[in-house]
Amino acid sequence: SNQTNLTNNPAADSGPAWSPDGSKIAFASERDGNSEIYVMDADGSNQTNLTNNPATDSSPAWSPDGSRIAFISERDGNGEIYVMDADGSNPTNLTNNPTWDWDPVWSPDGSKIAFASFHEGHSEIFVMDADGSNRTNLTNNQVDDQEFSWSPDGSKIIFVSWLDGELEIFVIDADGSHLTNLVNNPTWDWQPSWSP
Repeated sequence: SNQTNLTNNPAADSGPAWSPDGSKIAFASERDGNSEIYVMDADGSNQTNLTNNPATDSSPAWSPDGSRIAFISERDGNGEIYVMDADGSNPTNLTNNPTWDWDPVWSPDGSKIAFASFHEGHSEIFVMDADGSNRTNLTNNQVDDQEFSWSPDGSKIIFVSWLDGELEIFVIDADGSHLTNLVNNPTWDWQPSWSP
């Protein structure tokens, strides 16, 4: 009950993300003819286009302190991880490479961003500092790795991989060490989620 349409326009709106303090929601919208990052108050008021350019922008992710938003942008010809201030100012390309990068996920302390990158024909999980420096390929294998998230203390990353021939759930230290298959069974396992 009490379902409320917050955006209520004929265009597609997707990827909603709560700000850490719960006062705002960032989302992608195609109401301007292409996908842009918008932000609105939690009640749906004050909807504002933050990106406002002709390229596709999507997948907003708030920094833990609510001051910045990471997102995917195609403004350089392929998907890159960008970050901007929460008001849309200072958009910066963090990845800046010829492959596709997507799914930015902030570490709990806001110092790092994990993301997926299409590398040598498959998706790998990378981690970089929040300014784009010190990029590291954590998984570095020949299969697709996906559905990743940080542990609450930021020390580990859980993800799904075909590494052992089946879709399985793995955990790895945030520096890429101590890779462990948590389930190791012959059926598919996916969509892992940390307890708080």
